Amino acid sequence: MPEIHIIAAVARNGAIGRRGDLLFHISADLRRFKSLTMGCPIIMGRKTFESFPKGALPGRRNIVVTRDSGYSRPGIETAGSIREAVAMCDGADTGRIYIIGGGEIYRQSIHLADVLDLTEIDADVTDADTFFPPVPPGAWTETESTQYVVATDTTPPYRFTTFRRVRTQDQSL
Repeated sequence: MPEIHIIAAVARNGAIGRRGDLLFHISADLRRFKSLTMGCPIIMGRKTFESFPKGALPGRRNIVVTRDSGYSRPGIETAGSIREAVAMCDGADTGRIYIIGGGEIYRQSIHLADVLDLTEIDADVTDADTFFPPVPPGAWTETESTQYVVATDTTPPYRFTTFRRVRTQDQSL
């Protein structure tokens, strides 16, 4: 089974979205997202998919989780649950699956993930309406991180951080 990665840009207070859109459009974050996910299956909720102005993201297998069994759009496959979507990726030759949002999909999948690829945004967003689920302390270890990038007029400070799930002896058997 490929590794399951969750990729998200998360503010200090856990905020990830507002009115169906990203909180910040940070060029370096969008480039990192494209670089990491290119060629890999991506799993998302219907609302996240519908927020893409041009539809399915090119160069990736787009799987949309929806309760609507009749939902169909060009360039996507559908699944009725996170587990079904992940099972559809069994044997993916990239070795990685990316779960790309939104908030409810993250909440349903965080217990399945092996890796969190986060853009940590050093800001609190008070008018957000979508949030990343709480990450249980001790369940993850930071394996990579960059220094915070200095804020600009349009971008708050941010850094890229990768966390890997801590596996106990019992979990690895």
